Amino acid sequence: MKQLTILTLLVFTPLFIQAQNKEIEELNNLLNEWHLAATNANANGFFEFMHSDCIYIGTDETERWTKDEFVKFAKPYFDKGKAWDFKPIERAIYFSKNKKFAWFNETLSTWMGICRSSGVLEKYGKKWKLKHYHLSVTIQNEKIKEFIELINRKETPPHQE
Repeated sequence: MKQLTILTLLVFTPLFIQAQNKEIEELNNLLNEWHLAATNANANGFFEFMHSDCIYIGTDETERWTKDEFVKFAKPYFDKGKAWDFKPIERAIYFSKNKKFAWFNETLSTWMGICRSSGVLEKYGKKWKLKHYHLSVTIQNEKIKEFIELINRKETPPHQE
C-alpha cells in the first residue's frame, strides 16, 4: 500500500505542478497583455478583459468606479492615443480550490513611481475576467510623516492686492 501511495505521488504531483504553472503562466500573460493594452491605447483589449460588474479602484480617494464609470472616465485617454504605461516588476498569483477564482498582487513601475495593485479574476468557461482591481501609490516608511503633512496642509488662498 505504501508503495502504491508513493508511486501515485510520484506520478501525479508533477502533473499537478505542471498544470498549476500553466495556469499561472496564462494569467501572467493575460495581465501583461492588459497592461500593454493601456500602454498602446487599445481600449477594446483593455476594457474587454474587465467583467461587466468589475470594480476599479484608483489612487485618488474618489476613484472607485464600476466598469461603465471607468470606461467613461478613461476612454477619452485611449481615444487620444495615450492612456498609461504600467510595467510589472513582480507578481504573485493565487487560486481558489475550485480554480474558478484567482487573485493577484503586483508591483508596477509607473509614471507615479512604484505602485502596487491587487485584483480578483473569475473564470467563465475557459475565459478569465477581471472582477476587481485596486491600484495604490507606495510611500517609503521614512517619508510617511512628510506625506501626512502634505495631504493635511490646508490650501492658502491666493494673495489679493
